[in-house]
Amino acid sequence: MTATAASSATGRRTLRIALNGVTGRMGYRQHLVGSILAIRERGGLPLPGGEIVWPEPVLVGRDAGKVAAIAARHGLSEWTTSLAEALGDTEVYFDAQATSVRAAAIRSAVAAGKHVYAEKPLAGSLAEAMELVRLASAAGVRCGVVQDKLFLPGMIKLRRLVEGGVLGRILSVRGEFGYWVFEGDWQPAQRPSWNYRAEDGGGIVLDMFPHWRYLLDYLVAPVRSVYAVAATHIPVRYDEAGKRYDVTADDAAYAVFELDGGAIAQVNSSWAVRVHRDELVEFQVDGTDASAVAGLHGCWLQHRGGTPRPRWDPDSPVTDDFRSQWQPVPDNAAAAVVPGGSAAFRAQWEQFLAHVVAGTPYRGDFLDGARGVQLAELGMASWREGRRLDVPALLP
Repeated sequence: MTATAASSATGRRTLRIALNGVTGRMGYRQHLVGSILAIRERGGLPLPGGEIVWPEPVLVGRDAGKVAAIAARHGLSEWTTSLAEALGDTEVYFDAQATSVRAAAIRSAVAAGKHVYAEKPLAGSLAEAMELVRLASAAGVRCGVVQDKLFLPGMIKLRRLVEGGVLGRILSVRGEFGYWVFEGDWQPAQRPSWNYRAEDGGGIVLDMFPHWRYLLDYLVAPVRSVYAVAATHIPVRYDEAGKRYDVTADDAAYAVFELDGGAIAQVNSSWAVRVHRDELVEFQVDGTDASAVAGLHGCWLQHRGGTPRPRWDPDSPVTDDFRSQWQPVPDNAAAAVVPGGSAAFRAQWEQFLAHVVAGTPYRGDFLDGARGVQLAELGMASWREGRRLDVPALLP
């Protein structure tokens, strides 16, 4: 790794960040290119007081060839295969590795006194996640977990509707997420093979339930119970080298969440489903005054005053154009998509960096990350035990 002197430009604060896991899809596309490099391309992150935060990435990975190639591609000089070396010369540690190795790396970063930002899930178990909460608190470091979907245009629009009281009393939420992930034999898989091995931290419950936790908690109401059924629909897949392997993790989950206030959320998650909807994830929220359907980017509204009277006639073809009966919610201040990644990831990075440098408020801390792991763990327990489980309050 080649050291680079911190900038001495007036009003600019260089913040050195160890980025671990940049050879993976998410670490590279969304966090390095779509966030850190995007912030640099915009001239750095301006703070309210006029100071500019300049993120200086130090790339970390196990494969020297891959990490060096990424650094060269983007004109970056600092990279290493040694986590200890990276931690010795940075202020912030970011982790986008496989779930099974994340907690150990975060422990090392916290022990070195680094502020930590991490992909979800924070850890593979609630006990491990809560250990990280306590360690970070004792060390006095700032910490955060990725909650990118809160920053997506569709969810921002949905939040405006909910917070503005447009929907009235919320009755129910229906969520559909997923797409077909090829088995890897006749077409390459779109997701890494470790996602389908439980021993490596794979599984759709552990991957997606943390997302559903913060979305439901912050957009609708806190989750109070869960009943889930998971499945391994595709029992055999082929890895990156074309080698056949047995799937040991769940690739689909069907859950019912009870929320504060009485609303019921039904969320399906699957890597073995073919898409027949506008976006890969969609949520419909039905309220007494209106309903909304939100995806990653779009959001549509149907108010009670504009709700048509459906006609049930199984003997005649359907002639109603149901989609045309909904009103698009305008973009207004919603985030936009940027080349190479989503502005949603960049927006949360900007919040976290401002939190580190200036102490500005930041909501998605390690305790929030632990709540996501808690819901995943309870979801798996519900599946095994075949019963509904309450979600107890999680305290630091």
